[in-house]
This record gives sequence, C-alpha cells and structure tokens, in this order.
Amino acid sequence: MTSYASYWHDSVAPFAGAQAGPVEGHFDVAVIGGGFTGLNAARSLAKAGVSVALLEADEVGSGASGRNGGHLNNGIAHGYASAKAHLGADRAHALYRAYDRSIDMIAQTVAEEGIECNFRRAGKLKLASKPSHVAGLRANYELIHAEVDPDTRWLERRDLAGEVGSDSFHAAMLYEKSAMMHMGRYAQGLATAADRHGAKIWQGAPVTGRTKAGGGWQLQTPRGTLSADRVIAATGAYGTAAPLRHFRRRIISVGSFIIATRPLTDAEVAATLPGDRTCVTSMNIGNYFRLSPDRRLIFGGRARFSARSDQTSDAKSGAILRRSMAAIFPHLEDIPIDYCWGGLVDMTKDRFPRAGEADGMIYGMGYSGHGAQMSTLIGQALADIAMGRRGTNPLEGMDWPAIPAHSGKPWFLPLVGLWFGLKDRLS
Repeated sequence: MTSYASYWHDSVAPFAGAQAGPVEGHFDVAVIGGGFTGLNAARSLAKAGVSVALLEADEVGSGASGRNGGHLNNGIAHGYASAKAHLGADRAHALYRAYDRSIDMIAQTVAEEGIECNFRRAGKLKLASKPSHVAGLRANYELIHAEVDPDTRWLERRDLAGEVGSDSFHAAMLYEKSAMMHMGRYAQGLATAADRHGAKIWQGAPVTGRTKAGGGWQLQTPRGTLSADRVIAATGAYGTAAPLRHFRRRIISVGSFIIATRPLTDAEVAATLPGDRTCVTSMNIGNYFRLSPDRRLIFGGRARFSARSDQTSDAKSGAILRRSMAAIFPHLEDIPIDYCWGGLVDMTKDRFPRAGEADGMIYGMGYSGHGAQMSTLIGQALADIAMGRRGTNPLEGMDWPAIPAHSGKPWFLPLVGLWFGLKDRLS
C-alpha cells in the first residue's frame, strides 16, 4: 500500500532534542525555519558562542529539506551560459563555484559532526531526452568544462549503457563533483549538532507575529514569545505567515512531486541504474531520479504545475510520474510504489537564489530547486552576517524586486505549465 509520507521523513527517527517548554527568553539571534539553511545557521552560531534560538512551525526538516529528490547537484539550475548572460561572467563563475563549495561544506559538516546520512560523491548525469537536445547540451558542456568545471565529462549515447538502463536518452553530461545523501538523516544530524553546541530548538512553534522591541525584535508564537537582537528568515516556500510578507511577494511556490518504488533486487538495479548516479533529464517539464540507500528508485518531477501539496494533489501527480517512469524504464511498469509525496519549491522569477538583509531580517531562500546543495553554505553565510562577518555571501548585492501582480498565490502556474509543455513538444 502506498504511503503519502516523504520517504526521507519515514525512514529516520524523530529529533529528540527539541525544547519541551514554552517559547521564551532573550537571544542574540533567532532563526525562523528548521530546514538545512536555518539548522546550519543555528549550528554555526552556537559553535561560535552566540546564543541562538530556532523556531520551526512543524518538525525540523519537514519542509523542502525533507521533501526533495535527495540530489546534491553542482552547477547552476538553468545553465551556466544563461547565468553568464544574466549576471555577467564574473558573478556567474562565482555562483557556480559557490555550489561546489556548498557540497564540500556538506561533506565537511558530515565528517565533523559524525552525521550518518549516506553522503556519497555519486556524480550527476544531465541526460539529453531528444536528439534535438544533444547539440545544446554539448555546447553547454564545452563552455562549462573550459571555463569553470574541468571535473565534467561528455558521454555519447553508446556510453550510457553502463549508466542508465533505458533507450530514452541520446547523450549526457556528467558532473563528477555532484553527490547524494539521505535528506532526513542529514536534517536530524544538523539539528542534533546544533543542539549539542547550545542552540535552543522549538518545534511546533510557527512565528505568528514580529514586533520591534528596543534595538531588537520580539517573535510571537502559539507557544510563547521570545526576543532577539537579530532575526534570520530561512523559510522559502513555507514562509507564508504575515511576518514574512516581504518575501511572499518575491517567491513563487511550485509543487514538485516524487514517488519511490519498493526496494529493487540486484538484477533490477543492474537493469535500471547500474551507474548509481543522480540523473536529470533535459526536458523543461522533466524528471529526476536516483537510487535510495535501500535501493528504491526515487523518481520525481514537476508532473503538474500546482502550488498545492496534499494527499489528493500528490496522488494525481504520482500517477503522472508512474507513467513517466514506465516510459523510461518499461521493466518497472508494474512495480509497487511504496511512497508518493510532494513538496513546495521556492522559485524566484529569474531562478537565482537570494541572501542578504531586508525588512529588518537576514534572509536566505529562493533556491529554485537547488536548495539541498546550496542551503548549507547559505546558512553559514547568514550566520556570518549576524556576527558582523562579511565576504562569505555569494549572493551579496543581488537585487530582488517584488514580482508584479503577485501576492504570494501563484495564480499563473497553469499558464506556465502550458508554455513549458509547448516548448517541450516543439523542441
């Protein structure tokens, strides 16, 4: 029977270090949001001797950090060439390197804190889904390989037999620095480390109000009120409360949906993903997939352009994903699906993340589908800003205007879906 819980949540023990009592006290820094960004900010601050409180509306890792496909892919979300055109060569190069550094930071954090989360440098395949996609993907590879990432390789169609058990793809670019891990175990490990270093973490404590108090702020929750000199907002698509209204006008919440099969046999693994890497297709409405630590195929994608993620919406999307999975891997057409879940991606209009200071808060969000890899580094950068340290924020100074006619409810998503579907049909 299919479970509609996230596999990452369902396969990890709950965090045991949360505060049981009321939300109260005064802190140097308060962090809103218990995903990777907020948890690493809290961990970094506590390690430096800063008094820090973290307020999470649900449970740590319950949002996007625990509802993704489990990829840690380096590279820029929508292509290095596009980033150069939009940001300029220097900034695009620096941003590309920041994704590399964040994966390095995850590896270092896992080692330092002893987090058992199945972290592994697996490599990522960007797969050409149509013959017409090969030339563009090859040009992107040549530019990236020459300018910013020599740890990349080009694979012709004949090279894919040892990587992906499917005839659906025509070539691929391999990013060798990309990684994977168990997202639930990493979130729990970060929370445990933050707690061990002295951070106070409250779960089930959504921030419902924020008021100026002297030189700092008071944050109201249903469980009580605390005060802090500085506030870090690390909520992304899940920051819908009134105190975060400034960011809601700049974030487009888009659903991303995932299914996970029962554990595959050795023969099924060999027939499906013998290369055991993370994989992403080249379609605008594409798919991403990998094997879990217990050898399930985790297969995701946009499926439907919806800002809803609940059991009804997830089930509709899961049915679409199952058809897509069977089209790529026909031998899995009848395999049982053990998990089906969704989550919200915090997209920006230009698909570049943002971090800095605004509306009286330090913030980091807008990862646009690449948050699992970038959020650890941004969490450290936000902690540095709170401590008065400069020079570690790769997004410093990037303008972030509000999206016209957008109040936080993306009414235009069905139109976007139609547009990208048309582009896929014509490409």
